[in-house]
Order: sequence, then structure tokens, then C-alpha cells
Amino acid sequence: MAERDDQEIILTKEGLERLEKELDYLKSTRREELAERIKQAIAFGDLSENSEYEDAKNEQAFLEGRILNLEKTLRNARLIEESEVSAEMVTLGSKVEIQETKSKKKMTYTLVSSVEANMREGKMSNESPVGKAIMGQRANTTVNVDTPSGMLKYKILKVEI
Repeated sequence: MAERDDQEIILTKEGLERLEKELDYLKSTRREELAERIKQAIAFGDLSENSEYEDAKNEQAFLEGRILNLEKTLRNARLIEESEVSAEMVTLGSKVEIQETKSKKKMTYTLVSSVEANMREGKMSNESPVGKAIMGQRANTTVNVDTPSGMLKYKILKVEI
């Protein structure tokens, strides 16, 4: 994956709010909890054989890495404007109903950036194979998607804002 130091990251309003909320939680509440945990582990004595201390320090390193990543993402974030979302063609922020042509299985997703993607919540990354294939397409278009299990065809049934 490309470095995100200067790469613009387009977010929905909901995605931006979720990332800001997570960053705030990590910088305040979670940092304080870990600091207290480290303080308690130090009180146990000998740090060379103190697994509580090691675990807390490792978790702290992970936390600080996540905070840096979120800050970088938010620094490069641009909120997608409503005027950029179209009901005519698939764009970031579009709600799309697609159907796999062989199985006839219908699915509905909102196309979002990879930072916001969460298939359980119905948010598909524009960088995923299906996301790439449907991006810029119109309703009633059929697209081919090369997957590890072979070529699949999807028909775009609906595009909504």
C-alpha cells in the first residue's frame, strides 16, 4: 500500500466523525488507562521479569502507533461533498445495489474509501476488486470482476445518493 503521508483520503461525514471520535478516545481515556496500568506494573518491582509491565509497554507502543496513523489520516482527509455524490453513476458515497449474475444474489453497499470500509456495515472499499469495477459505472451496467475463485459478473441494479 502506498504511503499516506501526502495522499488525499476522501471520507464521508460519518467516517470522519468516527475517526475523530476514536482519536479523541485513544488520546484521552485509553492513554490514561495505560499510564495507570504501567504505573501499577512498576509497583510490582523487578521490571526485567515483569510480564505485566512488558504487556502494558507493548500495548502502549501499539496505541501510539494507532494515534499517529489516525492523525496522519485526518491531516490528509477531505470530506466528500454532497455535490460529488451522484445518483447517475457510482462514486464515493454512492449507495449501490448489485447482483451477482450467476447466483442472482443481491447486495447493497455504500462505496467508501479503504479507511472507512467495513463489509459488516455494508461499506465497500473503492479499492476492492468489486469497488474498482463498479466505480464510475451506471445502473443497468454489468461489470466483470476478477477474483481468486475466477471471473464474476455483477449487474448494477441501482445507484442512489
